[in-house]
Amino acid sequence: MPVRGCRKITSQRDFRPFPDVGGLVWLAIIGRMNTSIVPGLPVSPAEQVPPVSLTDALGKRHEQAGAAPRIVSLVPSLTELLCDLGLIDALVGRTGFCIHPRAALRTVRKVGGTKDVKLDVVRELEPTHLIVNIDENRRETVEALAEFVPNVIVTHPCVPQDNFALYRLLGGIFGCEERAGKLADALREALDEAAQVRAKLPPEAVLYLIWREPWMTVSRATYISAMLETVGWQTLPDASEPRYPVVAWDASWMAAVQRAFLSSEPYRFDARHLAEVEALSGKPAALIDGEMASWYGSRAVAGVRYLAQLRRSLAQAVPG
Repeated sequence: MPVRGCRKITSQRDFRPFPDVGGLVWLAIIGRMNTSIVPGLPVSPAEQVPPVSLTDALGKRHEQAGAAPRIVSLVPSLTELLCDLGLIDALVGRTGFCIHPRAALRTVRKVGGTKDVKLDVVRELEPTHLIVNIDENRRETVEALAEFVPNVIVTHPCVPQDNFALYRLLGGIFGCEERAGKLADALREALDEAAQVRAKLPPEAVLYLIWREPWMTVSRATYISAMLETVGWQTLPDASEPRYPVVAWDASWMAAVQRAFLSSEPYRFDARHLAEVEALSGKPAALIDGEMASWYGSRAVAGVRYLAQLRRSLAQAVPG
């Protein structure tokens, strides 16, 4: 979803998530590129049991890229992951919202945004691989790009643990297995730390605000909610749909909220908004780094550790 990126959002409509249409639409798109995954068509014996590490979110098998891949990434957090895997020299295009690591990306050409991709620019770059995400990118954009990009890698991490498969996938395709393995080890350590924090502290119901006018939050079907759960923060409302509901301050579930978080993205909440939210909710409010809570890929390691430390510090804080 757009809260994972860092693009400037000017209205509620700007972060309407793509996955409402589900994986079937994406399956149809990717099926145009590799008909062997379309039900009813012949499948070779080698494709019947594809290697797990080289299979993307839609079950499409990918081959190893070889010595000179040319990668365009349309996903900010995965652009960061590619760089952490040592693939900066293979990265030929990125969105304007792919800003980390800043210094390394200055020379990588921009191809538009995560939604408004400039197809002509991508075509000019002649990429061999395109990195997309079900939540971040529009299906019609991916369909158009698939007409001339040979390899489209579809991702869709839904919980922090999905990053292990993501590391294996990109590490296996681009020959960075060692770096991917180190990231996986670091994430295991971070999740273990988070589990220890969760075991020591009682569960706490939280409201995670992502937008103002209208006030909006996240459902439990989101990656953000799953990240918060690693340290024992349970988001309210307790529902999966809609994924990004509008907040009614007089809703019955609001009474169960124990703490409100104001995210730094997509809406840029800051200290000026804390008193307003505390007055509306009647609960203590705190700012939270939206990138740490919502970016997957290599950022998940720092993100989980950040949440563990934040949970500890808020638990130790003296009220009022």
